[in-house]
Amino acid sequence: MAFVQFSQVSLAFGDRDILKDVSVNLMTGTKAALTGANGAGKSTLIKVMAGLVNPDSGSRIAQKDTRIAYLPQSGLTHHGCTLRQEADKAFEFGYKLQQEIDSIGDQLKAGTGNTDNLLERQSLLLTALEESGWHRRETQAESVLLGLGFSREDLQRQTEEFSGGWQMRIALAKALMQNPDILLLDEPTNYLDIEARDWLEKFLVNFKGAFLLVSHDRYFLDVTINEVYELFNGDLKRYKGNFTHYEKVREVELQTLMAEYEKQQDEIAKLQDFIRRFGVQATKAAQAQDRQKALDKILANKIEIPESLKKIHFKFPPAPHAGNLVLRTKGLTKSYDGVKNVIENLDLTVENGELLVVAGRNGTGKSTLLRMLAGVDPVSAGEIIPGSGVKIGYFSQDNAETIKGSETILDYVESRAPTELIPKVRDMLGAFLFRGDDVFKSLDVLSGGEKSRIALLQLLLSPNNLLILDEPTNHLDMHSKDVLMNALKAFGGTVIFVSHDRGFIEGLATKVLELTPGRHREFPGDYRYYMERIQAESEGTVGQFESGTGIAVASVKSTNSAAGRNAADGRNVVVSRNAVVEPVETTKSAGKMNWEEQKKLEAEKRKNEKEVARIEKEIEDAENEKSALEQKMSLPEVYSNGAKAKEVQSKIDALAAKIDELNVAWEEAMEKLV
Repeated sequence: MAFVQFSQVSLAFGDRDILKDVSVNLMTGTKAALTGANGAGKSTLIKVMAGLVNPDSGSRIAQKDTRIAYLPQSGLTHHGCTLRQEADKAFEFGYKLQQEIDSIGDQLKAGTGNTDNLLERQSLLLTALEESGWHRRETQAESVLLGLGFSREDLQRQTEEFSGGWQMRIALAKALMQNPDILLLDEPTNYLDIEARDWLEKFLVNFKGAFLLVSHDRYFLDVTINEVYELFNGDLKRYKGNFTHYEKVREVELQTLMAEYEKQQDEIAKLQDFIRRFGVQATKAAQAQDRQKALDKILANKIEIPESLKKIHFKFPPAPHAGNLVLRTKGLTKSYDGVKNVIENLDLTVENGELLVVAGRNGTGKSTLLRMLAGVDPVSAGEIIPGSGVKIGYFSQDNAETIKGSETILDYVESRAPTELIPKVRDMLGAFLFRGDDVFKSLDVLSGGEKSRIALLQLLLSPNNLLILDEPTNHLDMHSKDVLMNALKAFGGTVIFVSHDRGFIEGLATKVLELTPGRHREFPGDYRYYMERIQAESEGTVGQFESGTGIAVASVKSTNSAAGRNAADGRNVVVSRNAVVEPVETTKSAGKMNWEEQKKLEAEKRKNEKEVARIEKEIEDAENEKSALEQKMSLPEVYSNGAKAKEVQSKIDALAAKIDELNVAWEEAMEKLV
């Protein structure tokens, strides 16, 4: 049984303890995740486990001949050969084993050395070579590469032709091909689309060796691991079960820790207050000294709560009111070369309040669609029709390029935040992984990932009612993803997004747009319903549609999704090339509407439209007045004057109540309009 073992390992960087007397044993069959706050030292621990960093004290023991494969977060590149040739380098261990086997064979022929020892060693090597899959290396390499999203045509491409994300996929593929005894993976899903993640999940579930991985993808962890190691303030603690179970247990522990922390903080404050008040008085000097000793003792064992574990919530600025129809496309088509269409003849309707995820394999045009909807890329054909009052906020990784200058992070964000949110900026920066003194960093020294997080936060602080987000969870840890997801759920507007984080998608999406080459489909339900339907189609229990046709197909029942149950509750579903998946309703033909009826309906519609517009104007005016009063409340001459502050606050409360009433009226008017 292969293993890597730590015993009382310690490591410090400067005056900061990364590992404190850590002991852990990875052996065949271990399926574990390593978690902890950003900066806790997870990547360092994995490097120590891989033998790349030496600890300050303690021991690391690896069983002889144990093969360890390690994947860092980033930074690996490949060049000078084809993808197939690079893949073959993963089997270097096999070539070395074969060389030793051949050498032993030569010694046996020559009659040199101890025959019994040589035969025993040869037998061990032959077994290891067979179990490693070396003889099946070409098939194994191809299977892994195709599973991670490479095409057969890619196998003959030069490795330097691949982008940075695909370079890391090559590195991941090489680690998996080795069929190692111990697999150490640091954020292996960072550069994978959902299909490649699904394949990796299945690979790890069936993996016979041991693995330890770091990931911020909760869903991925839940289906692959059965134990969790948490690195917390230099200590390593083991939890049995999947990641969701760990979170439940840890939540109870943290509640207890927070209670102890708050109790200790109260005690510290009381001691410091006594020392400050009576330390200089001769009559109280002895008592002050006693309290100083007590304070020193407490501070020596002070409970520290990392910023990442403190509960952070924030809300977006109120979304400006928009009509029920937020955005519509007609025949939307995009081609970069005038020959091949990336997006073809897309008809799409997005309604107010929808949380729409755009799904599909890499290269199907997801990011292209978002750029067109945001007005960043021109359309090749068709049109995009935004609804009345729609204000679009767009985020992509390119937004980071606009973050520059000598301002500090704090100054930059505060200068762009609404007045009412300025007091919460520090908390929000903490949620986006800028904690402590990080907020005083200059923009010019930030990495691309740090700038992306600032760009995302800047967008979320803007008063938009349609957010278009391309991979918003990149560069965020699990806690930050949760903060973002909860804020988006409470967002009063509409969201169209692309993400490769399945947990994030499942937690947020209420509707799915699937893009495949030459076609698209809409699914009115959450992502779990969508996946169930796709699975059912692949198994043949529900029919698929042909491009450009409308075919009634059998339904599939969803047991996990309320939205899915509504859309697939046993009734037939129609799917077409440009289809919205909807229940087929059998209705009588109403015949042609006479002129009188039509005129009456049009008049009623115009009346309702005017009423909606009037209410929206009232809401806008009330919100502007309320915002002005809130700014007034922040003035020293107001909040320091009790009577004035009470008067202003009374007006704010009255306007808030009025806005609530108007919102109800707006909803009623919209129902009549629809």
